[in-house]
Parts: sequence; C-alpha cells; structure tokens
Amino acid sequence: QVQLVESGGGLVQPGGSLRLSCAASGHRVSTNAIRWFRQAPGKQRELIAAITSGGSTNYVDSVKGRFTVSRDNAKNTVYLQMNSLKPEDTAVYYCNTVLFSFEYWGQGTQVTVSS
Repeated sequence: QVQLVESGGGLVQPGGSLRLSCAASGHRVSTNAIRWFRQAPGKQRELIAAITSGGSTNYVDSVKGRFTVSRDNAKNTVYLQMNSLKPEDTAVYYCNTVLFSFEYWGQGTQVTVSS
C-alpha cells in the first residue's frame, strides 16, 4: 500500500526557512514524479513544485528561487526546502504522486509564516 507522510511544518517568521519532508512507503520515490501542493485558507490547492524520476525539478513562479525540491533515494524521502518565507506562503502543504492512474496524497503539514 502506497503511503506518503509529510512532516516539518510549523510557525516561522517572515524571511525564515523550513524544510518539509515527504516520506514514502509502498513505492520508490525515484521511480516516478513527486509533486508538492499547497492550499491556503479559502483558496484552491495549487501545484508549486515537482521532481521527476530523472531528478529534474520544476517550480511555480511564486516560489522559484526560494524553494528547492530534492530527493534522498536511500531514505525514500523527498524534501521541500523553503527559504525567504513570506506570509503568503502560509498554507497546508501536501506531497502527491500518481501510480497507475491513481493519485496518492499525504495528510498535509501546516506552514504558518507570521511575525
């Protein structure tokens, strides 16, 4: 059974950093793309970053240059390093993958950027 578990969220001041983790079980993160989404209160869930099986990364413009996706195959975990955080980054962050046309989601982790 495929499971994704996010961790690493919390409260941080503007300009601060957090690193989110997405630990996978039931499949290898190196075999398919892992995507990071976020959902702010009252807004739709949005795709913000992804890492492909080949290790290529993509970012939405609003996080480009501040967020970095990486992968540790030995730990079967994908990370989202978030720097220079802004209040508008406040959201619940989710990791996601698609296997055999089925989407898997983690439970999400809350990130709050506030002074």
